[in-house]
Amino acid sequence: MEVLAETKGGIGWITLNRPKALNALSYGMVTEIEKLLLAWKEQEDIAVVCLQGAGEKAFCAGGDIRSLYDRRDDRIVEFASPYFQTEYRMDELIYHYPKPILVFMDGLVMGGGVGISYGASHRIITEKTRWAMPEMTIGFFPDVGASYFLNQMPGVYGRYFALTAETILPPDILLVGAADYYVQHEKVEKLKQELQTIDWKSKEPLALVDGLLERYGEKGPIDSSLEQREAQINQHFSKETVEGIVESLARAAESGDDWAKAQLNTLQDKSPTSLKVTLEQLKRGQGKSLSDCFGMEWKMALNFMQNHDFFEGVRALLVDKDRQPHWKPATLEEVTEEMVAGYFK
Repeated sequence: MEVLAETKGGIGWITLNRPKALNALSYGMVTEIEKLLLAWKEQEDIAVVCLQGAGEKAFCAGGDIRSLYDRRDDRIVEFASPYFQTEYRMDELIYHYPKPILVFMDGLVMGGGVGISYGASHRIITEKTRWAMPEMTIGFFPDVGASYFLNQMPGVYGRYFALTAETILPPDILLVGAADYYVQHEKVEKLKQELQTIDWKSKEPLALVDGLLERYGEKGPIDSSLEQREAQINQHFSKETVEGIVESLARAAESGDDWAKAQLNTLQDKSPTSLKVTLEQLKRGQGKSLSDCFGMEWKMALNFMQNHDFFEGVRALLVDKDRQPHWKPATLEEVTEEMVAGYFK
């Protein structure tokens, strides 16, 4: 079974159970998770919900994009539409859930895994956590509510993560508000066991969870590297066009800034279409409600299913693994405003 469910001691446990696929979310999984959350929402003997991933490597490394690639010539939109709709609806449900939801973000937390975790009331990371919105590497866009939550981050960190697809470590995850507690990996099992001993009727569940995690939580082992780069990130990624960002990075690189040169090289490897559409997505997402952001992303996702770059990106990264995608159009100059606007219709 791809999703394991257990109710015990007032807790509903949901385990993503595709460890060989790094717990990537299939259509069946998002359907089952939504079904469980809706049932437990009304179940009086369930006080708290906990989400975890099977295996040692990942909580969830994203959506099952390989399944989308395999259906590329077989009525892909008919398959993709309910998949994205159900996933986004499940993610939004977590934001508004009336009971505490604890997410154990141990290992990889990327894409769809970020979508599940972001709206939870208690997000727990360990020294093994690696967080990213990596959609730009496959010619897609950061979805699962990213139009909303990336805009909630300090400065322009959200734009930076979206366009570069950078993977960040625990101190940076906490810095930008993508998690709430740092707990050492070796203590997680004890934390889970102690959760099972709580008398949830003795006090408000939220206060009980807060108290427990305050005892287990601690400062991460290293300082934030992002904080040291904040001024550079704001300087370059605050530009209103991708061309402006590229030009700003290029000027700094010419002056001997190695970090700017590395970011420039990163952007030059990405799909020009994805870069421009994603920046526009984040600009449009500013001030939008969570629900409106999900609605916008659903339209975008279906338009990307009819786009060459998504399937080419998946081919290069996951199928042939040559890491040599051939983007169409191949340059930023060829991606017009009209083409970008088409992704939002």
